[in-house]
Amino acid sequence: MTEIVSLNPEAKTERTPASGDNSIPSGDDAGIVERVAGHMAAIMTELKLDLEDPNFSETPARVAKMYLEMFHGLREGAEPKVTTFPNDEGYHHMVIEREIPFYSMCAHHFVPFYGHAHIAYIPRSEVVGLSKLPRILEFYAKRPQLQERLTEQVAEFLWSKLDPLGVMVVIEARHLCVEMRGVKKAGALTTTSALRGCFADRLVREEFLALLRRQTTW
Repeated sequence: MTEIVSLNPEAKTERTPASGDNSIPSGDDAGIVERVAGHMAAIMTELKLDLEDPNFSETPARVAKMYLEMFHGLREGAEPKVTTFPNDEGYHHMVIEREIPFYSMCAHHFVPFYGHAHIAYIPRSEVVGLSKLPRILEFYAKRPQLQERLTEQVAEFLWSKLDPLGVMVVIEARHLCVEMRGVKKAGALTTTSALRGCFADRLVREEFLALLRRQTTW
C-alpha cells in the first residue's frame, strides 16, 4: 500500500491560502503559473506527498509564482536600461560599489546560491548611475545560473555598454548545493572574478583588492 505523507493528516477540511501567496497572475503569467503548478503537483505526487493536506495544497501554485519572480531575468525586455552621464569632470579613477547582495538559483540543482558582489569600473567618457550596478547584477542573477557565468556576464555588460577604461567584478557566494547535499560543507565560500581593460594591470587590480579589504564603519 502506498504511503501518503502529510504534515497534518487530521486537518483535511477547509483550507485558507497563506497571506501574500493568493494573488492571481494575469495574461501570459497565469498560463505559466498553471502549467508549472501542474508539473510541481506531479513531482509532489511522485514523492508521495498528500496534496489534500492544507500545508501542501497551495504549494504547487506558490512554487510557480516564486519561479516567475526568481527567474525574472529570463523575460524579454527585462534587461535594465542603463542611464549614463557625460564624464565632464574627466574622472578616470576607480568607481567601486561593493557588498551588493544577490540571490540566484544553481542551474545544476535548482537550489539557491547567494552572497555579495563587488563591482568596479574606471570611466572613459561616460559614467553610470550607481543604482544601475545592482540592477545589472540582479538581472543576470534572476535566472538559473552558474557563479562563473554570472560574474562574466556582469563584467561584459558594463564593458560593452560603458566603453570604460576597465571593469572588474568579484563575487563571493555560498551554494546550498554544496551545503545541503553532496559534500555538505556548511559555510564554504566560492569566489569568482572577471576583469576587462586596464584591470589586467597588476597595480590597478591590487588597488581594487586593497579597497575591498578596507573595513568601513558607519
